[in-house]
Amino acid sequence: MTKINRPKFGENSNGDFTNVLKKRVNAYFEYNQISKKGGSSFVLKAIIMSLLYLTPLALMFSEIIVHPIIQLLMWLIMAVGMSGIGLGVMHDANHGASFKSAKLNNILGKIIYLVGVDQLNWKIQHNVLHHTFTNIGEHDDSLEVGVLLRFSPHQKLLKHHKYQHVYAWFLYCLQTIFWSIITDIIRLKKYYKRELTPKNKSKVRLFLELFLGKAFYFTAIVVLPIIFLKNPWWLTLTFFLIMHLSAGLFLSCVFQPAHIMPDNEFPLPSKSGNIKSDWLVHQIVTSCNFATTNKLFSWFVGGLNYQIEHHLFPNICNKHYPEISVILKQTVKEYNIPYRDYPTFWSAIKEHGKMLKLLGS
Repeated sequence: MTKINRPKFGENSNGDFTNVLKKRVNAYFEYNQISKKGGSSFVLKAIIMSLLYLTPLALMFSEIIVHPIIQLLMWLIMAVGMSGIGLGVMHDANHGASFKSAKLNNILGKIIYLVGVDQLNWKIQHNVLHHTFTNIGEHDDSLEVGVLLRFSPHQKLLKHHKYQHVYAWFLYCLQTIFWSIITDIIRLKKYYKRELTPKNKSKVRLFLELFLGKAFYFTAIVVLPIIFLKNPWWLTLTFFLIMHLSAGLFLSCVFQPAHIMPDNEFPLPSKSGNIKSDWLVHQIVTSCNFATTNKLFSWFVGGLNYQIEHHLFPNICNKHYPEISVILKQTVKEYNIPYRDYPTFWSAIKEHGKMLKLLGS
């Protein structure tokens, strides 16, 4: 086993900003007498996204839709549903933001298996490592993507990184298919070695649960369609890959511009392992928002375009982020803390492309 020394954040780096912000946000919910969780509106979204994902498959199984071109359209609709489940349903549930009941959150969070990802792995990678140590090299696991991409100015610069702003988008397409096949296995090995997995579960049990989840996914989404759809096996497999390539690109284009941007910070711990900022301020300077005026986009991506608010209050349902952002903007202005908000989704993607080129130069 290998224990990793984690960075320690400072305290009160911006005076009483943290306490003031928390009090103001709590006061908003108390004054309006509303829950911080998603409730019935979140259940409705879960149903809509699940239907977008599963209805096309049911229509093809029932032989209502048999023409290959229409079937391709069905798989593309499934890509939309797959993205919606990943961004707008399982994400909040696995953060404990959907319901007051931890048990209900955990049950709904298991919908992640429908898109080929292991729940435990995702929670460790995303909730524990990414949310705690955002943009800190060797600690934020979302920065550790191998030698093909350079996501931090502190990572080793290699010759091929000069072209990463060109080929990165092709690699982004592979994100979800890689995660469903191999990434989960690699990460579980690493997390077990670093003692990040639950201590009451043996290595054998952890990998058994992972492989059972994979078996369920590939049986339902690949094997059964190959058997029952009246297509050549290679055509169904091609449609499956197109679904993943589409969803992978979109998901990457939502997640990466939230942190890998020219104005975001990539702090380095001191020799003693300390980070200058306190945790809340660290989350603000390493994250950014985009397209927050687009209500439909915000609803579909589960409020992840309000990335700053999400990182500060991950256990609050994303439907409250627009109101929280008003409070946050006022507070950061008082304390002279930067708040980065790109006007559109496209403008954020362009800036992310510039950052890739900068990191490769």
